[in-house]
Amino acid sequence: MGIKAFFKKAFGDMKDSAKAQHAADKAEFQAAKAEAKANFEENRGHNTYAKAKADAKKSWDDAHMSPSERTAKMREENAARVNTANARTAAANARYEAAKKS
Repeated sequence: MGIKAFFKKAFGDMKDSAKAQHAADKAEFQAAKAEAKANFEENRGHNTYAKAKADAKKSWDDAHMSPSERTAKMREENAARVNTANARTAAANARYEAAKKS
């Protein structure tokens, strides 16, 4: 294989990878947009001054965390995400086994 063919293949692979990443990003963006729209409709007329103030305080507190506090919070959130994913995997495996037996 010549050098031209090597680079042609390499750049083709990069192009395919970029297209796939773009499709994934676009799908995630559409999902986030739909969730935001649903959240807005669910909370329409229910956002009180007290709730807005509490949300602002939480945001303020998050912004003024020390780096070690922020790292600890991120680790806790990631651990919760992993636990949730493991629970979903266990439920899916149980459904799979039940379907396999019947």
